[in-house]
Amino acid sequence: MAEDYVAGQNLDVEPRAGARRRDLVHRTEFRLVIALLAQYLLGMVVNLFVKIPDSHPGAKPPEYFSGVVQSLGWAVTDGGGLWLTLHAGLGLLLVLGALAALLLSIGSHDRAAVTTTVVGFVCVLGSGFNGGSFLNYGEDFSSMIMASLFAIALGSYAFGVYLLGCRER
Repeated sequence: MAEDYVAGQNLDVEPRAGARRRDLVHRTEFRLVIALLAQYLLGMVVNLFVKIPDSHPGAKPPEYFSGVVQSLGWAVTDGGGLWLTLHAGLGLLLVLGALAALLLSIGSHDRAAVTTTVVGFVCVLGSGFNGGSFLNYGEDFSSMIMASLFAIALGSYAFGVYLLGCRER
């Protein structure tokens, strides 16, 4: 349209803004993939070398959520040692990063980015809740669910990086 051009220049900046938003989502999803791999390695160290005591703040709570808050507080304040503190702390940062990626993807109006970040966020959040459940009750199935949701989140973000990377070419 004539009103979109002034002296031969396209005034429609929305495509460029959308591309910048998609690029930001792409970089955020890539960072989440790296952080999830680091979280995996920390989780393996915790699983193999850290003994979670049967009795700690938040253990065996009568109510799940208050127990998670107490257990997480204990874990990140060095109650469980350096490796558990790093694992729990990175888990909290992953939830924030996954939320940021989701909000950025919604702003990009890119369906693929929104889909991969919704799946990733739900799985990161679910993985965190199951980590809290493991701290609360010490049941192995909580650890298995945590690991399974991690794998789905990693796959979702990696697929998002691939899809958004293909569009940049």
